[in-house]
Parts: sequence; C-alpha cells; structure tokens
Amino acid sequence: MTPLEAVAVFAAGVGAGGINVVVGSGSLITFPTLLAVGLPPVVANVSNNVGMVPGGVTGVLGYRPELTGQRARLLRLGVASVIGSLIGAVLLLRLPETVFKFIVPVLIGAACVLVIVQPKLNGWLAGRRTHPHGGPWLWLTVLGAGIYGGYFGAAQGVVLIGLLGIFLDEELQRINAAKNFLSLLVNLTAAILFSLVTQVDWLAALLVALGTGVGGFVGARLGRRLPAPVLRAVIVCIGVVAIVKLLT
Repeated sequence: MTPLEAVAVFAAGVGAGGINVVVGSGSLITFPTLLAVGLPPVVANVSNNVGMVPGGVTGVLGYRPELTGQRARLLRLGVASVIGSLIGAVLLLRLPETVFKFIVPVLIGAACVLVIVQPKLNGWLAGRRTHPHGGPWLWLTVLGAGIYGGYFGAAQGVVLIGLLGIFLDEELQRINAAKNFLSLLVNLTAAILFSLVTQVDWLAALLVALGTGVGGFVGARLGRRLPAPVLRAVIVCIGVVAIVKLLT
C-alpha cells in the first residue's frame, strides 16, 4: 500500500466512523476504498470489520447520557447481536457473497420506510406495547440484524434503528445510542472470530481503526445535537444511498 493509498484509507475511516455513529452504513465508504487499493473482497470485508471496532467504542462513549437506564434492555438484546454476529461471520467464510445480493437492498429499504413512519406507528402502538424491552419479536429481528452485520454490515445501523424505533417507546436519540451499542457488539464479535480463523490485512485494519476512532468521536458530538426530524432525514438519505450503491 502506497503512502497516498494509506491516507485515503485513513480518511475513509474518519468519514465512516462519523456516519456509523449518526446513522450506520459507514462500510459503504471504507469497503470500496479497500477494494480500490487492491485488497481481495473477503480480505477487505474482514479487515474493514476489524477496523470498525474503535469507531464503535468512541461512538458508544459519546452517547453515554442516552444509554442511561437501558442496561437491562441492552444486555438482553446484546445476546441476540452476539449470536447473530457469529452466525453471520461463519456464513461469510462459507457462502458466496451473492447469497445476500438481492435481500440486502430490500432490508435497507424496509428499514428506511420504518424510520419514516415511526412517529405515526409509535402513536398507534403506544397502548399495545406489553414489553419494555420489545419482547421476543424484537429479540429475533435484532438477531437477524446481527447475522447481516456479521456477514457484511453496511447499513446495519439503518436496519437496527428501524427495528428499535418500532418496538421501543423511546426518543430517537436514545434509540440511536442503543443502535451504536448493539452495532459495536456485532463488529467486535465478528472481528474476534475473523482475527482467529482467517486472513486480516492488519495495516488496512489499523488505518481504518485509527480513522473510525476519530470519526466516531466527532460523529457522536455532532449527532447528539441533531433534532429528531433532522436525524430521521439523515438516516433515510443515507439508507437510500446505501441501496443505490449496493444495486450498482
């Protein structure tokens, strides 16, 4: 990797770290960059996943006030994220990437729709929710999001926000904080497995890690200041961009 390519990978990491904390889908910046500097697709995906972990840590630390009171919920849902991530990581090592080629854009599109209609749905569901942690359906769908995140992960944040926003009676910033925590668990779990059983380009992973660490810190400071309607609009816009990139 040349010095210029290294700078490009680091810069992509900064952008991805900021986007991941505010919404998700930062991998749509770093993954193509790693491919552009010559990494094979699976090695790029694995190295990218490892590099996302520091950005997740700084993002979670930046959202600590919004995580207050969510410990029991996140412990419950975190189990689903870890199990799902392990399943997804194993699928990445065993299955061709084309398996998820068509379903991923559909999932992201559905998540964007959920984010848009969430305020009205929350009103309709207000008297019908019976579980403060979302119940078994949320656990199962978070498990599914974890499988996707362990396999590839681009826009898993959009999917998680859509799911959490429907099943939980919480404001959007607290949902975003929960999303950051669960995404971190998914990335960390997959990164540990990948580090043990497959090839990682450690220079690329380090550059992405340094970038996402910076980007996650900045993104958390900015994201927490966004009003809910603005944050919702940003989520949907990035989700649309993710779909376009995955289809082209």
